[in-house]
Amino acid sequence: MDLQKVTSARVGDHYFKASHPTGLTIYLYPKESGNTTYAIFGAKYGSIDNCFCRSDEKAPETVPEGIAHYLEHKLFESEDGDAFARFAKTGASANAYTSFESTCYLFSCTERLYESLEILLDFVQSPYFTKETVAKEQGIIGQEIKMYDDDPQWRVMFNYLRAMYHAHPIRLDIAGTVESIGKITPEYLYRCYNTFYNLHNMALVLVGKFDPEKVLALCDKMLKPCAPVSVERVFPAEPADIVKPLAEERLAVALPLFQFGFKEDGGRARTEKDLAEMEILLEILASESSPLFRQLLDKGLVNESSFSYEYFEGAGYATVMFGGESREPEAVAQAINREIARLLQDGIPEDAFQRAKRALYGENVAALNSASSIANGVLSLSLKGRELFAYIDALAQITLEDVSEKLSLLREDRSVLSVIRPL
Repeated sequence: MDLQKVTSARVGDHYFKASHPTGLTIYLYPKESGNTTYAIFGAKYGSIDNCFCRSDEKAPETVPEGIAHYLEHKLFESEDGDAFARFAKTGASANAYTSFESTCYLFSCTERLYESLEILLDFVQSPYFTKETVAKEQGIIGQEIKMYDDDPQWRVMFNYLRAMYHAHPIRLDIAGTVESIGKITPEYLYRCYNTFYNLHNMALVLVGKFDPEKVLALCDKMLKPCAPVSVERVFPAEPADIVKPLAEERLAVALPLFQFGFKEDGGRARTEKDLAEMEILLEILASESSPLFRQLLDKGLVNESSFSYEYFEGAGYATVMFGGESREPEAVAQAINREIARLLQDGIPEDAFQRAKRALYGENVAALNSASSIANGVLSLSLKGRELFAYIDALAQITLEDVSEKLSLLREDRSVLSVIRPL
C-alpha cells in the first residue's frame, strides 16, 4: 500500500493519502506542534439517505427515517460492552455525530494512541443488534426527538427547510420521528450498516503526532475485507420554487428567532471553487465589516452575538442562510434583499471583495493549526469528493467577476423567512 504525499506549496503543509486494499481511504496529516492527536472514522451515510440502490441490486429500497442516527447510537454497544468504557481506559475522549450526509466516530488523545485507534476500528466494524437492544434504544431516541422538538433553534431551522423544500429529505429531522423509529428493526439496521458502512464508502483521518507505518500496520490488522459495492442515493424530484415564503411558530423564547435565506438549484455538482465563491460572497454581504451588518446593528435589528450566515449545501440541495435574534425579522429580510439588489445594480466594490477574500483565506489557513479542524475538514471534503488544499487554492484564485456572478442566485422569489416568536 503506497502513501501518496499531497503537498500545498501555498500554505507549506502536507499530508499522506493511502488507498487500503479493503477499500478504505486513509489520510495521515502529521502535526508536530501540539500534544493532541485526533482521529475520525466516517461513512458517507446521513439522514437524507433513506432511499438507495446498491450496485449489486436492480431496484432502489426505501427505509424508515432516522436509521443513520440510530446506527450511530447502537454501534457503541457490543457483546463485549460499551465502547465509551473502553476509551475511558486509554484516556481518550470519544464522540460521534450524524449529519445530513455523514456519520462519524472520533477520539482525541495525548497518549496510548494506537490502543485507542484499535478500539475505534474495532467497534465501528462490529455491529451488534438484537430485538431487545433495539427496543430499548427506541425509548432513548424518542426522548431525544421530543427534546429537539422543544428546542427553538432546531425548530426555526427545520421550519425553514420545510418551507423551502417540497420533497428532498433535507426537510426531515436527522433523528427521524417517534413514528419512524418505531419501525426500525435489527434487520433494517444490518441492511443499512452492510450497505453504507462498506469501507469503500468510508474514510479514516489522523492528525497529530504518530508513526504512519504503525498506523497502516494497525489498519492491516483491523480492517475487514468487503465487496466493492457502491451506493446510488435516490432523491425525489425537487421543484425549483419554494413551498411558502413564511413559516411562523410560537415557543418559549425571549426574543423572536429567525432564519432567512434563498433556495439555489440543488441539482448540479459543486466544486471547491463554487464553495469558495459563495463563502466569499457571504463574507462581503454579512460579515462584521459589511455595510449591511453595520446597518442592521445601528438600527437595533440584530445583535452581534447571535447573527450568523452560512452556505449550506450538499447532495441535491443548496441554500444561503442568515439567522439570529431580532425584534423585527421581516425588517432584517427586507434589508438583506435591498443590499443584494444594490450590489446587483452598483456592483461589488473591489476593496470589499479583496477584504473578504483575505479574511476567509486567513481564517482557513489559521485553521490548519487545529488538529480537530483539519481532521473534520479533510473528512467532510473527502466524503463530498473534494480536497482541502484545492479548496484553499480556489479561495486564493477567485476573481471579483466569479463572485459577482453568484449574486444572481439570491432571488427574492425563492426566499424563505422562518420565525419563532415568543408565546
